[in-house]
Amino acid sequence: MNEAEFIAICREAIWVMIKVGAPMMIIALMVGLSISLVQALTQIQETTLSFVPKILSMFLGMIIFLPFMLSSLITFTAEIFARIAAGN
Repeated sequence: MNEAEFIAICREAIWVMIKVGAPMMIIALMVGLSISLVQALTQIQETTLSFVPKILSMFLGMIIFLPFMLSSLITFTAEIFARIAAGN
């Protein structure tokens, strides 16, 4: 394996990390932003008000996006194993 192949594998690994993590981070961002907006508008500063909806939405997002995340990881892992088996 030369430097170019190593860099290509690392680049692909970073993109897989972004694809796997992005749905959950976007959900957390949107829910957190909307809860913060509601808290700012209503002057309610309760900690559990922001924590509980965010956790529930993350669980729901995990249920929805888990097949996509798992298929991305399986595809990447299979490609890495195929490269190892081929000796490249």
